[in-house]
Amino acid sequence: MPLSEHEQKILAELEESLSKQDPRFAKNVRETNVYSHGARRVRWGIAGFVLGLAVLIAFFSQNIYAGLLGVALMFVSAIVIERNARVMGRAGWRDITHPRPGDDATGALGPRARSLRDWLSRQRRSPE
Repeated sequence: MPLSEHEQKILAELEESLSKQDPRFAKNVRETNVYSHGARRVRWGIAGFVLGLAVLIAFFSQNIYAGLLGVALMFVSAIVIERNARVMGRAGWRDITHPRPGDDATGALGPRARSLRDWLSRQRRSPE
């Protein structure tokens, strides 16, 4: 259900006041999507995995404990990658890595949000 002209005007005024009061926050809200937090953790997990592999290769022959530390870092990083990739779900990598300015919430949230929105709109229409 589209917003009325009055509601659109109120929303535009709210956005403008937010941009004036806290431009950094407004920019972050505008440029991020639902998957940006999980994608950030996946990238850190990949970096940790590569670091653990480097530690394993560099130090395993000299010190077995340092090599085992590298293996442990790789294991923890793999768990971080797997859990956050699972949370992000079936989103395409383009959706995850390239937030598009001006995305509306319905496009960025995916099918679960759309089904919730549809359910809520049915609840509003049904007589109680």
